[in-house]
Amino acid sequence: MSWLFFMDESGHDHKTTPLEVRGGVAIHAAKLWSFIQGWQRLEQDAFGAYLRDYGKEAKGYKLLDKDRFRWASQAPPMNEGERRKHARGFLQKGREKATPTSQEFAAYGQACLEMARGVFDLLVTHDARIFASAIPRGARPPEHFREVDYLRKDHVFLFERFYYFLESQAQHGLIVMDESDKSLDKKFVSRMEAYFTRTATGRNRTYWIVPAPLFVSSDMTYAIQAADICLYAINWGYRPPSLGTNFASRDEIVSEFEPKIRRLQWEGDGFRGGQTFRTRGIVYVPDPYSSRA
Repeated sequence: MSWLFFMDESGHDHKTTPLEVRGGVAIHAAKLWSFIQGWQRLEQDAFGAYLRDYGKEAKGYKLLDKDRFRWASQAPPMNEGERRKHARGFLQKGREKATPTSQEFAAYGQACLEMARGVFDLLVTHDARIFASAIPRGARPPEHFREVDYLRKDHVFLFERFYYFLESQAQHGLIVMDESDKSLDKKFVSRMEAYFTRTATGRNRTYWIVPAPLFVSSDMTYAIQAADICLYAINWGYRPPSLGTNFASRDEIVSEFEPKIRRLQWEGDGFRGGQTFRTRGIVYVPDPYSSRA
């Protein structure tokens, strides 16, 4: 059996988030169907409906936006039946282009937070693992940078950690990516191919990683949506000492979701230069274009 690494990105529009994060969640193939069924139950429990029926999907910037926290706090926590009723009303009025009531705004905000919390809990119960690499927003290559046809250092570190995990499990890993901009997707795949076929380290890692990603649509793939939620929470709420204090964060995300992220990120042994070292699934790379870590 194999692990499926569902990948997405956060902050690559260079707009509001403090970091650019690429990565996602690894779920074992044997547990994927159970995860999907759990997700469907979670949507019904949180919203009283499937988001896809209203042209929506569960994305990090939608569930954990500042407005959702503000809406949720406009009313005391509702019981499940009341929340679902008013959250459905919010979704229906969005379809009809009508203005929701204050109670519906509050219910929808509470439903969004309930969904986000539930996604992390669902990942934990299905033994998922988080792998991600983060760089400062807007990092640019130096003038005359020549390695444009190869994976950036942060992406190499991302796949390195996934490889270490697969090696420890003695199982293969498939990469599943969110289909976005086709031209950018082609460039990333080309760089992956160069790394995994033209470098000795990359060729070695194909022993466990299948370096031919599958592309899917996020609105049809719950695990990609889960990856998006995790990466958004990392972008705003995961602040290990290596990151320093130079990047903005959101207290409401740090306090509630950082412990969940830490629980889900992989931790194990890595090997480099004949040395064994302890490493984690989330890595911060201050300069993705320099030759050293």
